[in-house]
Amino acid sequence: MLASLPQNNDPNVLVGFDTSDDAGVYLLNDEQALVFTADFITPPVDDPYLFGQIAAANSLSDVYAMGGKPLSCLNLVGFPSGKLEDEVLERIVAGALQKITEAGAVLLGGHTTDDDEPKFGLTVTGLVHPEKIWRNIGAQPGDQLILTKAIGSGVLFNANLKNLVSKEALQDCLDSLIELNKAAAEVLANYEIHAATDITGFGFAGHCMEMVPGSDLTLNITLDDIPILSEAREMYERGVSTGVNETNRSLVEKYWKFPEGSAPILQELMLDPQTSGGLLVAVPEDETTPILKDLHNVGVFPSACIGYVSNFSEAKLIFT
Repeated sequence: MLASLPQNNDPNVLVGFDTSDDAGVYLLNDEQALVFTADFITPPVDDPYLFGQIAAANSLSDVYAMGGKPLSCLNLVGFPSGKLEDEVLERIVAGALQKITEAGAVLLGGHTTDDDEPKFGLTVTGLVHPEKIWRNIGAQPGDQLILTKAIGSGVLFNANLKNLVSKEALQDCLDSLIELNKAAAEVLANYEIHAATDITGFGFAGHCMEMVPGSDLTLNITLDDIPILSEAREMYERGVSTGVNETNRSLVEKYWKFPEGSAPILQELMLDPQTSGGLLVAVPEDETTPILKDLHNVGVFPSACIGYVSNFSEAKLIFT
């Protein structure tokens, strides 16, 4: 969409809009670079405080996906002031502020517009060492792929509107969404990260594709090793889906391969749009075991090795 715009020739722009990275990065000096990102969502839940927490965690995630630490935030708000009480907006911002504070960042203000439905998110500024920026490209043959959160939140939210999801499964999903990627990023910062991204609206498969933009690499993914949120598979089996699955499919179906005869719902799970999803990283094989041990030790329990990187073979994404 932005390809026709003039490219930025400022040498201090380390990561710009010409790539599909999770955030932009601007060099300050030899030791510091600023990370910039912005995101907002519509409410996946009725509780305004919980909505604020989820939206903030989702926005903060892009800084963690670049290897950075959040510093400051601005609210991005669309709010139907004629339909909802001011207290609702106050609770949304309070939930966001709780997550901003947990991240070690500060809220500096923001901008609010009148809208037909609530929308909320953040612009986030973070800090990263110029030589320690994580890009979504850079994976190498032999790297192992680690995913830090379970997937399936998109279908669970849609199914919950139909009262099909158990309270336990919904709570597990919500707990995952409000969990910052802070602890995972802090563990990963101690290791060699060749490529990283977070799993959000394009689904697991879509964000995997960002790691293999050319034709020289293949991500080999073991379906049984991918952590799935409780009841997400069951919801697809019952015919529930999301309005985004088909759009996500159009982005990846020419580039993936599944086992012959595999259940169609496995593809749907790979397309399921996530909110505040986990980090997906490509790491050297000999660091995989200690990384997983450290992630589990700090409570990032869903973390799992879900595949590996190879030279290109048959398709960009091969699911087995």
